[in-house]
Amino acid sequence: MWLRSVVGMMTLARTILVVPLASGGQQRAHIPRLGFLSDGSPVAEGGPNVKAFRQGLRELGWVEGQNLVIEYRWAAGRLERLPELAGDLVRLPVDIIVATRTPASRAAKNATTTIPIVSIGRSDPVVTGLVASLARPGGNLAGPASQARDLSGKRLEFLKEAVPTVSRVAVMWNVANTVMALMAEEVQGTAKALGDHPAPPGCA
Repeated sequence: MWLRSVVGMMTLARTILVVPLASGGQQRAHIPRLGFLSDGSPVAEGGPNVKAFRQGLRELGWVEGQNLVIEYRWAAGRLERLPELAGDLVRLPVDIIVATRTPASRAAKNATTTIPIVSIGRSDPVVTGLVASLARPGGNLAGPASQARDLSGKRLEFLKEAVPTVSRVAVMWNVANTVMALMAEEVQGTAKALGDHPAPPGCA
């Protein structure tokens, strides 16, 4: 489960260390700071997914505002803002970054080679360049991979089985999102194999 990856990497990311006070040899606990980077909207901070994220952390002993600080950064659909937001988290600095989906994961990976990154909701990390290989990913990024790309063509196959007479399918995607472009290519390849052809990009 990716949430356990967060906890495991938090442990590796010096989140249970103590840091010295300015005077004397006394120590105080270091409260870990988690960066949450998303291409979504800030309203999602109060949504079910983030609530489930917080609940999962609580069940594993991490309580926001007590022994954990979470820094949220939302791009609100403006993917070009992700590098700036990722850089902001690195400058704080945070102890670990949780990045949702591939654009946020790539921005985080480009922003730091030392802060651990847990990538969630990503698709085909090898093709998108997030990791070197699934067997030996290397670097500071880890997390489960979505099979959304492979499923895109399968969905078209299911549609053809359900509606055999379908002969034209329109595909719409965000051209700024690499994963969506890969998914669209998968659909187009499947369409050719089935003898159908999606409408050109931009057509509805």
